[in-house]
Amino acid sequence: MFVQTETTPNPNSLKFLPGKLVSKNGSFEITKKDDVKNELIRNILSINGVEGIFLNKDFISINKYDDTSWDDIKHIVISLINDFYSSGKEFVIDKDPFEANENLGEIEKKIVQILDQKIRPAVARDGGDIRFKEFKDGVVMVQLQGSCSGCPSSTLTLKQGVQNLLCHYLPEVKEVIAV
Repeated sequence: MFVQTETTPNPNSLKFLPGKLVSKNGSFEITKKDDVKNELIRNILSINGVEGIFLNKDFISINKYDDTSWDDIKHIVISLINDFYSSGKEFVIDKDPFEANENLGEIEKKIVQILDQKIRPAVARDGGDIRFKEFKDGVVMVQLQGSCSGCPSSTLTLKQGVQNLLCHYLPEVKEVIAV
């Protein structure tokens, strides 16, 4: 198996593409190894210098601390991913343990639909994700995950991309902020 890597706009985040299914049920971010029992996720989060892990359908993004070099951890991550899939496993995870089952209103459903259809695919190409959190008094609150979390260009993307798009389609939306 050959695990490929891709750079992202965030210099502290790198996408790992195993060429196999990673997540069977959406994407999510984990920053504490005690939050999950998955062996691969726990092992990657145990690497000195790794800040967080983000899983999507076909890739894993790893966020590292500023003072850690990719040369120090990249080969370890690739080795762990290879070992994981070589043991016969078909995917890393099949459900999102953090998924909330919320009753959303009409505006919230439209916001989620726009995020899912128009924004998330573009953000995923850069190794991240954007999750709807709340809509209140014209303000949409979102959570940036994966490569987008802590990315130097995320504020620009949020204001000029996400906010402009949501305001265009939904006049009720006045502002978008990351929480």
